[in-house]
Amino acid sequence: MARSPSKKTDAELDAGALPLPERYEDALAELEGLVALMESGALPLEQLLDSYRRGAQLLGLCRSRLDAIEAQVKVLEDGQLKPWSEA
Repeated sequence: MARSPSKKTDAELDAGALPLPERYEDALAELEGLVALMESGALPLEQLLDSYRRGAQLLGLCRSRLDAIEAQVKVLEDGQLKPWSEA
């Protein structure tokens, strides 16, 4: 029986095959869903490993986005953070 071109195999659905979300909020929501699913204990071992890998990718994306925003928000003066002033 021929496989439908629109359906993906398990190998195609593993963590490396899925594109990362463009928005931080989408990545965080997917990560939270993965964590809940993994904590439920309902995943077989292979899917648990794939979910862990995907979660690591999403976590890396979220951290890098937060670091980039933090770098834009920080105001440094002599290596010290200055408090926000309302201008």
